[in-house]
Amino acid sequence: MGSPKGALNHNLGPATDSLRVWGKLRQPSIQARAGPSAQRPNRDVVMSRESLATQQAFVGLDPKAIKSLRGNQDFIKAEIPAALDAFYARVRDYPHTQAFFKDDGHMAAAAGLQEKHWATIASGVYGADYEAGVRAIGRAHARIGLDPSWYIGGYANVADHMVRAMVKAHWPGSEDGPVEGADEAGEAVSSFIKAAMLDMSIAITVYMDALQEERDRLEAIRAENEANQSALVHELRAALSKLAGGDLTSRITRKVSPEFEALQNDFNGATEALDGAMLNVALNARSIYQGVEEIRVDCEDLSRRTERQAATLEEAAAALEEITVTVRSSAAGSRKASDVVSEAKAQAEHSGVVVDQTVAAMGKIETSAGQIAQIIGVIDNIALQTNLLALNAGVEAARAGESGRGFAVIASEVRALAQRSADAAKEIKTLISQSARQVEAGVALVDQTGQALRGIVDKVMEIDQLVGAISVSSQQQSAALQEVNLSVSEMDRVTQQNATMVDKTTSSTQSLKGLAVDLRTLIRGFEITRRSGPSPARELQSQLQDQVQSAG
Repeated sequence: MGSPKGALNHNLGPATDSLRVWGKLRQPSIQARAGPSAQRPNRDVVMSRESLATQQAFVGLDPKAIKSLRGNQDFIKAEIPAALDAFYARVRDYPHTQAFFKDDGHMAAAAGLQEKHWATIASGVYGADYEAGVRAIGRAHARIGLDPSWYIGGYANVADHMVRAMVKAHWPGSEDGPVEGADEAGEAVSSFIKAAMLDMSIAITVYMDALQEERDRLEAIRAENEANQSALVHELRAALSKLAGGDLTSRITRKVSPEFEALQNDFNGATEALDGAMLNVALNARSIYQGVEEIRVDCEDLSRRTERQAATLEEAAAALEEITVTVRSSAAGSRKASDVVSEAKAQAEHSGVVVDQTVAAMGKIETSAGQIAQIIGVIDNIALQTNLLALNAGVEAARAGESGRGFAVIASEVRALAQRSADAAKEIKTLISQSARQVEAGVALVDQTGQALRGIVDKVMEIDQLVGAISVSSQQQSAALQEVNLSVSEMDRVTQQNATMVDKTTSSTQSLKGLAVDLRTLIRGFEITRRSGPSPARELQSQLQDQVQSAG
């Protein structure tokens, strides 16, 4: 049958496979420490992160081992109660482990649950139900505070009983009764498992102690960070309260842990930027107020000037209208004067013709006067001869006596008539002579008058030209003045519009001034960092107050 050692190795194969299932499947995966600050996986999520198949492969629970385990399933179920009885007997011997149970009934209930769990292990089926059971057991142990060393010790006790039973059951010749060497082999395997379990227990205990130390260290760091965070939050709350109250000088000055330095720097940077922005607002508000005040003064001055200009333009428009009317009337008068001068020119030319005709008529009168003088001379001669004849007739009548008396009377009358005719002819001749002299003088005067009229005609022609030029100039001036009048009217309208716009601008500057005063009031509510002198906001408030009082 071979050597006992070979038989032991051959027949312990199923037992060791079963032990892998009982021991290694029950132990949670433990991550090797990479250093004091290495992060460790949560034991509750190990199986969700690494598949159960991978775990099985790592512990060597391959299909052959599963087959072997299932082949010993009935044996395991039969031996587990005795193994659990031995385990709980050992639990009662130690107060630390006995403290986890209220009484024997509590132990019996736990033993019943463990028996079912071991049956599941022996079945070789590790599905969702198995995983849920393992998780429940692990959480229960964690909840009651069961140290892993006691937990591993419990497995060592159960494994001790099961190894001894399996060795005996599978030892060659065990069917015929007790076989020499089986107990020693079971004791050797059991002792090795116990020693391995003890070493694993100590290592896990050290590991857990190190974890606890790390947890304590992290807890201390967490407590310190929490204290720093609480202090920082308290100071931040106080700073934000001041900031909400308008104090822009609030800063976080206490030394904070490195992880909060960014928050401190961000807050201080934000308040510094806000402080600087408000300072710029204060300076700009001062400039705005000064500019608004200057605009207001300029607008009021412009308004007064615009009003004066509007009044002046209105007066100028009225004066230009009067001048336009006057020039228009003058143009009409010039046209009438031109017409009158033209008529005067025509009449003067006609008068010149009449004068020429008068001169000619006077010449004819002079000729007629000469002829009349000649006729008067003839008449005077006739009267002389008639007087001589009448004288002779009177002499002859006197000679005739009474018969010639009547003829003498007639002769006397004829002589009287002849005498009167002679006298009349003499007077007429005298008058004709005077008339001739006067006609001659009249001709000279008429000639002079003709010359004067011709000079008057020349002057009238010059006057007509001048009056025509004046008329044309007056019409041009009238048209130009009409355009000037229209331009002045347009200027007056634009000036009125400008005056309205200036009034609106003045009103707007008054409103803007009110806004600047409101801005001053808002700035007064902020405390700004004092930089080499009084706060610009306070200085601005004082200046605005003085300017408002002086402007009011």
